[in-house]
Amino acid sequence: MAPTSTPQTPFGRVLTAMVTPFTADGALDLDGAQQLAAHLVDAGNDGLVVSGTTGESPTTSDAEKAQLVKAVVEAVGDRAHVVAGAGTNDTAHSIELATAAQKAGAHGLLAVTPYYSKPPQEGLYRHFTAIADATELPVMLYDIPGRSGVPINTETLVRLAEHPRIVANKDAKGDLGRASWAIATSGLAWYSGDDMLNLPLLSVGAIGFVSVVGHVVTPELRALLEAHLSGDVAKATEIHQKLLPVFTGMFRTQGVITTKAALARLGHPAGPLRLPLVELAPEELDQLTHDLAHSGVHL
Repeated sequence: MAPTSTPQTPFGRVLTAMVTPFTADGALDLDGAQQLAAHLVDAGNDGLVVSGTTGESPTTSDAEKAQLVKAVVEAVGDRAHVVAGAGTNDTAHSIELATAAQKAGAHGLLAVTPYYSKPPQEGLYRHFTAIADATELPVMLYDIPGRSGVPINTETLVRLAEHPRIVANKDAKGDLGRASWAIATSGLAWYSGDDMLNLPLLSVGAIGFVSVVGHVVTPELRALLEAHLSGDVAKATEIHQKLLPVFTGMFRTQGVITTKAALARLGHPAGPLRLPLVELAPEELDQLTHDLAHSGVHL
């Protein structure tokens, strides 16, 4: 059974884009994934995104992705939305991943803008529509031009929002003006995909976050959100400012790298990285420890 949702909050409000734990020899650690998923939900997450960027999706196999979805759904049941990353730069492959995720029990799909090939807006529209047509699952688009090379234009978002299963957008575009227009005109549920902009995006109409730093500060993100929703702008701003060292420190290098390092120091399942990602150097780990300590997170 899927968790309860509303059209305004189709995947809840606070989601963490979960790392994929690996064993010491680099194999998929399903037990670790279930432990981490349960911990994140206990910490206050409404949902988990698996096999996204932070889940090292470029270096996990299709079979591993399906196994991961199944394991995480088993671990959290109907306590949280499990959203499976299914987007690639190959529409046919994305459809295969989407159908496999539905079969494995996912509650929704995350579809990233096709990367590297730089399709025109009509190509983006047809790509996302084909994925949404392939299953019965609700779809969250993922607009991240810094990785994909191509933004989803506001006009394209408005067109895509007409599809009954395209219900949300994860915004990592870093453009509050364009976000404001897209929120106002598309009707999509809007999720911040850039932790530094969580509060600013709430102020222009976002309804929640898909966070990386949620691995270590979910209660604080929940408190920020609830302060904003209650109209306590001063409190929301205070929490945002307290978290600035976390937002900065976790993205001094690639976010998977810092997240796995932090989780390991906190005693949670994480494991090694798969190349081309590499572990933090000792001085980088010292910097991360220093950054997080300024926000009250002690590794």
